[in-house]
Parts: sequence; structure tokens; C-alpha cells
Amino acid sequence: MIRFGLLGCGRISKRHSDLLGGGQIKGATLVSVCDLIAERADAVASRFSVPAFYDLNDFLSQKDIDAVAVLTPSGLHPQHAIACAKAGKHVIVEKPMALRLQDADAMIRACDEAGVKLFVVKQNRFNVPIVKAREALEAGRFGRLVLGTVRVRWCRDQSYYDLDSWRGTWAYDGGVLTNQASHHIDMLEWFFGDVVSVHARATTALVKVETEDTAVATLKFRNGALGIIEATTAVRPRDLEGSLSILGEKGAVEIAGFAVNEIRHWRFVDELPIDKVVVERYSVNPPNVYGFGHQAYYEHVVDCLLHQRAALVDGLQGRKSLELISALYESIETGQEVALRFEPRRSRLGALS
Repeated sequence: MIRFGLLGCGRISKRHSDLLGGGQIKGATLVSVCDLIAERADAVASRFSVPAFYDLNDFLSQKDIDAVAVLTPSGLHPQHAIACAKAGKHVIVEKPMALRLQDADAMIRACDEAGVKLFVVKQNRFNVPIVKAREALEAGRFGRLVLGTVRVRWCRDQSYYDLDSWRGTWAYDGGVLTNQASHHIDMLEWFFGDVVSVHARATTALVKVETEDTAVATLKFRNGALGIIEATTAVRPRDLEGSLSILGEKGAVEIAGFAVNEIRHWRFVDELPIDKVVVERYSVNPPNVYGFGHQAYYEHVVDCLLHQRAALVDGLQGRKSLELISALYESIETGQEVALRFEPRRSRLGALS
């Protein structure tokens, strides 16, 4: 049994606590929670009859915690993850793992030195339609990849950003590219491979925040394919979609829904009997506002910890998508095409004002 603690009891904690505290993950249990805001910690703790802590050191001193899910603001992930590693706890950190590449490196180094595992939450990789598309990719069914597109068309009005002072700030959150679209950007890179260069534009259209609520970008992949990112939280009055399109010489797949959870198109030049099965059985995941793969994700984490298996999204994988996001911001600030690998100079992501 892997004993989990939750660090941070804000909006996203409900999904994590329901799974771990509700007995939905075989081999996992919730043993304690921690938040600087006592009311938040108490609310989660009382639901699952576990202790609540309001001080990080007290929380990490508990011997019965094997792993900690770090659910604090993104800009605080590095210091919290490093503290957990130094306390000998495995680390599961929400996306993005950090806002600066040097902080991601420090997290990876701290976990390596402490001999603990570092997992970055990318639960949408476990959505069943995504899993089936990945199987088709690995089987070579797309042939040469041509174009990949992700679209995040969501609604986050001013009241959302006003929930916490850190939302929409450069130092602790980032904008739509860092927060809402980070899963989709990771998905695009996971399917299409290494990115050579990016060119991006952004604006803050409908809310009063430091960062962008709307962005577009074009990408060039090492394999010759092109990519497009469209991301906004300025849809009104409600969410439209979070989608991924994969176009190749031998097939085209589009997975849409709210969070890349619904097969919209599944077409291949060389049709196979499995195609009908995929469309009939795996087209749609059950609905959940945070995506659809958290349960499978935690089952994967437990399996890795119990059987010493490699994580699908470890610190290095998490850093890879952060580097791409950093390049997007560098391009936004300079107005120029930015090549990966690069050192951020103008990007404000993670910078204290």
C-alpha cells in the first residue's frame, strides 16, 4: 500500500482526494493533507477522516507518508517538490512541473539525489481515445506525419482568476499556454516528436491579469511535420472543446470533447477490423471536468512505485514540455521565431514582479 499525502487543498485537490481518499485506487490510500489555509485543509481532511496540517515541515515529518501529491500554485512547485524529496517522499507534481527550466532541473536533481521518484501529472495521456491513437501511431498506421493541431477553447472569466491572488500571474501561474493548454501542448509533442522551432503570438483579451488569455503558435517538428496551437480562455459563455488532430499520409484522427476525450474522426487508408471496435467501444471517456485519466494515472504511479517501473511522464518528460512552453513565451516577447534548444532571456514566465 502506497500512503499518499496531499500538499495543497485548492480547486484541483478534489479530484486527487476523491481518488486516493475514496478508495478508488488499488494499492493507494490518503493519510494526510496540508494547506497554509486551514479552512481548505480542514475541509478535505474532514471528508476523509485524515489529519490536516498547516505547516509544511510538520506535514513532511510524518513517517506514514510515502508519496506527496504537490497541488500548490505552479510557481511554488519547485520549492515544495524539493522539500518533499529531501524528506524522502516520492513526488507527484501537477502540471506544469515548474515555470522555469532551471527550477525543473533542480527538482529532477533533488529527486535523483534523494533516491525518490518524480512524476508529473499528465493524465490526459491515459484517456482511452488517446491510448488508442497512440497505439495506431506506434503501429505506423499514420505513415509520415504531416500536421498536428491542438485547440483549447475554454471559458475562464474574471471570477475564476479572482479566486486566488496567484492566478494569471507570471511568478506563480502563467497564462493559458502554461495552465489550461499545457496538457494539450504535451500531447502534441508526444505524438509528433521533437520540436525544431516555434513562432507564437498572444494577447490578454477579456480579463484583467498579467498573463495571456489567448495565444496562437506554429511549430516545426524535426520529422518535417508542422504544428498549430490555438489556446484561449476567452470563450464565452461556456467551454467549447479541448482537441487534438493528427494528420498523416495514411490516416487522420481527431480527438475532441472537453478534454481530448472523444473521438471525432478515426480514418485510415488501410482499414482494419479493430477500427470499428475502437469507434464503438472507446470513442468517449466518462465525463470529468479535469480530464479523464486521473484514475489510470494514479494506478500507473502505484504500479511504478510498487514494482520499480519507469514512469510514463517523469521529470525529464515534464521538463521537455516546459521547454517548449518557454520557447513559446520567448517568441511572444521577441516577436521572432525561436529555436529549441535555447536559453530564455525575455520570457517573463516564473519571474517575480
